[in-house]
Amino acid sequence: MHDLSDIADWLKHHPVHPAARGHGTLPDPVFVAGGEPVVSFSTNNYLALAKHPRLVAAAKDGLERYGVGNCESRLQGGDLELYRTLEARLGALKHKGDAVLFVTGYMANIGVLSSIVKAATLARLHGYRARKRHKYAYYSDEYNHVSIREGIQMSGALRYNYRHGDMNHLESLLKAGADEGSTAIIVSDGVFSMEGTIAPLPQLVALAERYGALLYLDDAHATGVLGANGGGSSEHFGCYSPCIMQMGTLSKALGASGGFVAVEREVADVIRLTSSAYGYTSPPPPAQAAALLAALDLLQEEPQRRQRLWDKQRYFIERMAPLGYTILSTQTPIVPVLMGEAETCQRYAIALRKEGIHVDAVQFPAAPVGQARLRFMMNAGHTRAQLDHVVRVMAQLAGRAARLA
Repeated sequence: MHDLSDIADWLKHHPVHPAARGHGTLPDPVFVAGGEPVVSFSTNNYLALAKHPRLVAAAKDGLERYGVGNCESRLQGGDLELYRTLEARLGALKHKGDAVLFVTGYMANIGVLSSIVKAATLARLHGYRARKRHKYAYYSDEYNHVSIREGIQMSGALRYNYRHGDMNHLESLLKAGADEGSTAIIVSDGVFSMEGTIAPLPQLVALAERYGALLYLDDAHATGVLGANGGGSSEHFGCYSPCIMQMGTLSKALGASGGFVAVEREVADVIRLTSSAYGYTSPPPPAQAAALLAALDLLQEEPQRRQRLWDKQRYFIERMAPLGYTILSTQTPIVPVLMGEAETCQRYAIALRKEGIHVDAVQFPAAPVGQARLRFMMNAGHTRAQLDHVVRVMAQLAGRAARLA
């Protein structure tokens, strides 16, 4: 019997995600499961835009005009003015000259990170001849998203992991790499999805500029959330630089699907030419692009929606503080509460689900061993009554744990 059969048999008795099941609706932030409403504290739909009437109407208009899918590579004839308009808007949001659209954020990371170090070799297929050969090395935060790690691995380039957020460790690695003559590409999440922390962008930019490096920033959980206008990490810090390549996703705060990387226009052209994940697949359906243009309009027109998100975050933290739990971060709408052992974390998640609350139980390998946590994700659509309810249940669980101790 092969491994797949063995693993399948094992999963029948050891479900890795026991709470995972088919739902009747998507979280907005309430979803229906088994005919009952469940409040989600795990949805990436931060601004509650996914079912906004204007996005729905724009998507319907896109369906009527373009149909269900593209069915063609943009390099072969599947390009649309609609995509170019969306890319220009995304570039402007990130203070960049252009953006390149991918079918998902995961594919954006894999597609760009796997190819940019091989751009000269790939461009040779089209007649380009390099004046000089460059050797590249990636410098990646140890807590970066798995799509970053996989994209770097696919590139075949040298890779060095630096300790999470440790700029001294990063600089020591960069200095050693510079002595060896390699061109550095620093890679970091903007907001770390399991930690809820924000990367120290000004320090990262300073190091990139000092060592002549590129800085690839995965701003998936920051886009639409951080900054006065939802521009993400750069806007949050007021930190802009030509060395930054800003990746973002369209399936979180913007409420639809897709991914992108915002760069200078000439770099965008290179990515379009050399990234297989762009050139050898269909782009997101046109209706999604139409909906995203509406989402970008709302991001500009309704700053109060983002303010509601942050109001809910502060209210939740204030109510949770007296309960004695260890809150790992209060920097973003991702609020992880440390549980410790994976079994404890799962018990809490199951108990919360029985009370009509869904929270992700994050454990190894997504979190270090012994640091399992409940990852509470705030949403602009949460009500105070829903927040009060989850805090009340957490208080009851804390009391029960104290009695059993």
